[in-house]
Amino acid sequence: MLEIKSKLKIPRSAYKVEVKGQLRLPFESRQKSRLKTKLASGEEVGLMLPRGEVLRGGDLVTASDGRIIEVVAEPEKVVHVTCASAVELAKAAYHLGNRHVPVQVGEGFLRLAADHVLEEMLVKLGATVAHMEAPFEPEAGAYGGGHRHDEMGHGGKIHDHHHGHEPENVHDRAHGHDHGHVHDEHCGHDHHHHHKK
Repeated sequence: MLEIKSKLKIPRSAYKVEVKGQLRLPFESRQKSRLKTKLASGEEVGLMLPRGEVLRGGDLVTASDGRIIEVVAEPEKVVHVTCASAVELAKAAYHLGNRHVPVQVGEGFLRLAADHVLEEMLVKLGATVAHMEAPFEPEAGAYGGGHRHDEMGHGGKIHDHHHGHEPENVHDRAHGHDHGHVHDEHCGHDHHHHHKK
């Protein structure tokens, strides 16, 4: 089976490459690092991307036989949200953000996956809600992937460096073993600095 293990990292405009296939996937499939699927031609392909990698429409990936494959964001059922003013649209985005759902932010609109509870909330906020089929490209960081994993180089371990030796020092201070203590007139210890008159 054809395997896809990496995404070309530099901007597409930097390449003069011959694209030799298309991989059409909805958003849910584009955020999976392990997936068996098919190219537009019908050829079976296995995705084996680094964990946390999210594919977007227009991305180029390399196949195990050397071919360059273009990722296409397949149109899917989405909720298209518009508002009478920028302020109302910002409020809608704020309330959706509070619920941690993937949201696409466009020029004067928001898009999200169909969800009748969220749709009711949006209507109460004064938004106009319409159902349509369109490519769904949510903001990075609203789901498992995003740039952070790429920058850290070890997806999911962002906080490791905070769990080093710090607890030992906290423990020492809590039990009176404060090795960094500076004795001065404000420390509360009696150092017999009484001046006789």
